[in-house]
Amino acid sequence: MRVSIKHETVTRGAIFKKTFYEVRVAVLMSHEELQIIRQRNLLATKLLDRRPANAKVDDRDDKFDLFVKDIINGKEDRFLCPTPSDAKRYEDRMLHTLSQLKLWINDNAETSEGIVVEL
Repeated sequence: MRVSIKHETVTRGAIFKKTFYEVRVAVLMSHEELQIIRQRNLLATKLLDRRPANAKVDDRDDKFDLFVKDIINGKEDRFLCPTPSDAKRYEDRMLHTLSQLKLWINDNAETSEGIVVEL
């Protein structure tokens, strides 16, 4: 798994311009990782609960959730943060989540053969 994270400053709004700090994440997975995800039906697995800085008050929270299907095949995920500090913390959170995803994919590669334990 190869992860590319980029930060960019963007301005949104036609009349009242507001500056946001966008974090762009692109994940390239190996053929084996993609095969495990498809075989084990892991595409609909939620990775993060999140809410961007430009979300409206009445927007549903589940509208912004990040799923495995949103990041595979090199799709670029864009997320807006209100401050540069929040963008850096989001990057750290994303890296931690993706490292857990990598471990989880490896755990799903093969079934366990079982163990015998005396208690």
